[in-house]
Amino acid sequence: MKKRTLTVIGLFCLYLQASPLYSSQNGSQAVEEELARQFTAYFKKRVIEENVTGAAFVVATPEGLVEIGTAGYTDTSRKHAINENTIFRIASVSKTFAAGLTAVLISEGEFGWDDRVVSYVPDFRINGDAGKVRIRHVLGQSTGLIPHAYDNLIEDGLPMERIQEQYRKLTYICSPGHCYSYQNSIFSLIEPVIETTTRRSYTELMNEKIFEPLDMRTASVGYDSFVSNPNHAKPHVKSRGQWKTVRVKPNYYRVAPAAGVNASALDMGKWLTAQMGGNPEVIRPEVIETLTRPRVKTTRDKRRKYWRDMISDAHYGLGWRVYRLGKNEIAYHSGWVSGYRADIAWSEEYKIGIAVLMNVEGSSISEITTKFWQMAFEMLQPDPDAGQMLASTKTASP
Repeated sequence: MKKRTLTVIGLFCLYLQASPLYSSQNGSQAVEEELARQFTAYFKKRVIEENVTGAAFVVATPEGLVEIGTAGYTDTSRKHAINENTIFRIASVSKTFAAGLTAVLISEGEFGWDDRVVSYVPDFRINGDAGKVRIRHVLGQSTGLIPHAYDNLIEDGLPMERIQEQYRKLTYICSPGHCYSYQNSIFSLIEPVIETTTRRSYTELMNEKIFEPLDMRTASVGYDSFVSNPNHAKPHVKSRGQWKTVRVKPNYYRVAPAAGVNASALDMGKWLTAQMGGNPEVIRPEVIETLTRPRVKTTRDKRRKYWRDMISDAHYGLGWRVYRLGKNEIAYHSGWVSGYRADIAWSEEYKIGIAVLMNVEGSSISEITTKFWQMAFEMLQPDPDAGQMLASTKTASP
């Protein structure tokens, strides 16, 4: 190559570095990395102070992962340290995956958001007109049926067939779509809807449509997949002030869409990136907009510990909570089953998200997640071109 050519290339590189776009992108990345560095120090400090057995977090952007942090061990024997591929139960964060898969199948024409559930699950009967319940009500936690209907039977280990027989006793507390009523077993009616329309299993479709195209190599659905992975975090509960390793309970795996997904911090980072538009070939931006559109108010969320000082408004979308934190908005979900906690949240405006996983039932996870957002809003600048997830506080149909 001639010297003149080298000189031209060098001048062009200097021009790029001096351009506002180049400087902005590199400056933003540097701030994100500094945010991750400071948060990592805070995370590890709190895990030690709370004597958490094992935990992991990931910070991601639409471009990919910024940081993965791990602390502690898979169980109290302290033989196996948590790493980026250690899988945790993510409990109700599974609902974000159920909603994502459903939206993909709807975009492919398998069924519609406004279809009646009873059209696909003819045995779905309540003490009232079951035909009023649409698919969007099931995934939007707005069926109008009493909240947490028969969660006690899930915990008692009853099969879903027995639990669904009890639905006939349920009556509406409001018209579907008009109030928030959080569910697990009824939310999971989306599984037979999917299997009836596609004639394929929920697990098979989750692997094919979500896990595999997002390269989520250790993510899975179900009890057997979890316990057969040697790198899984074991559950812990408090006993006489100390965390005690306990057996994995299979009960909530029976409601796979509501609580059946297993994933590592690395997996969750890839899921976050997809939510923020990083994999439009898998999940299109308009799909994410549909899922995170606020629909029913969740007023009680404004009183949640650690969150209550930040939340000014709260709604449920489809498989996602949508929180207004002052002038900022995030999509969020938490999860809790025996021995595990999980949090996931991301901001369309700030183009950053976080997931936190723990193999204990401690409340410190909410403190850790809210601290991240306090730090993020202080250190980062919002994307001026980002749309507002809460453009309207009115409920809307898909």
